[in-house]
Amino acid sequence: MLLLLTAHIAMAQTEAEENRSIDSLYIKEVEKDAGPPKVLHAEPLYIDLIRDLGARKGEREWNVGMGLTDKSTYDEYIALVEYEWAPADRLGLEVELPFSMYYPGEGAAPGSKLNSLKMAIQYSFFVSEKASTSLAVGYIQEFELTEFNRYQNARIFTGNVYNPFFVAAKRWGQNFHTLIYTGPQFIHHFESSAMHTAWQINTNIHYMIPGTRNFIGIEFNKEVVGQDFDMTIRPQMRVSIADNLLIGIATGIPVNRENERLSTFLRLIYEPGHKKE
Repeated sequence: MLLLLTAHIAMAQTEAEENRSIDSLYIKEVEKDAGPPKVLHAEPLYIDLIRDLGARKGEREWNVGMGLTDKSTYDEYIALVEYEWAPADRLGLEVELPFSMYYPGEGAAPGSKLNSLKMAIQYSFFVSEKASTSLAVGYIQEFELTEFNRYQNARIFTGNVYNPFFVAAKRWGQNFHTLIYTGPQFIHHFESSAMHTAWQINTNIHYMIPGTRNFIGIEFNKEVVGQDFDMTIRPQMRVSIADNLLIGIATGIPVNRENERLSTFLRLIYEPGHKKE
C-alpha cells in the first residue's frame, strides 16, 4: 500500500509538472511573439473589451452575439455584430451594431430597433509581464436610435451616451485571471434635453484550462443609478473550436432586479489572420 501510495503521489506530481509546463509554453507563445510586451488575460464574455489588453498592431477580431432576457411582461432578444482591430501597438478600436427585438407576453412590449451606432477606443498604458498586470483606459460613444416603426415619423437619432472607462487585469500564477472594468455612462436624451448618469462596475474571475484558451468563470455586472443598485451574476464558459474560432456562453442571474429575470447570452468570436507590418 505504501508503494502504491508513493507511486500515486509521484504520478500526480509529474502530471502537475506537465500541466505547468504546458501552461508556461502556451503563455510564452502568446506573450513572447514578435512585438511589444503583452500579458495573456481572460476576457469576459458579456461586457467584453475593445481589444486585447496590450494589443499588437494588426490584430483584429469579429464578434457575433445573441441573447434572450425574460423581462417579466415581455421577452427581449438581443443581437450584435462588432469588429475590433489594433491600428497601432496597445491601441484598440471597435465598431458595433447592437439590436433589440421584443416579443410581448403579459403586457405591451417596446418596439424593436437598432439600439445605437457604437464606436469605441481603448489604450493600454501599462503592461507588465513581470507582474502579469495590464491597465487601460478607453471611451465609448453611442448614437442612440429610435424604433424601426418610427423612422418616418420621428427623428432617427434620439440621444447620445458618453462612456469613459478604466480596465485593470491581473493573472495570478498560470491559470487564474481577474479583471475590473468600470466607468460612468452619461446618457443625454435629445427630446427632453435631460442628462442622467449610470455607473458601471464590472468585476470578473476566470480559470483558464491548462494549455488552451478555454475558460470557465463568473462575471458580476453592477450598475448604480442614484440610490438604486442592480447586479447580474453571469456564470460563463468559453471553448476554442478552431485555431481562430471560439464560442462563449453566459447565463444571467439578476439580483434584486424588479423587471428582469433569467437571461442567456452566446458570443461567437472569429480572429482572422493577423496582419503584421
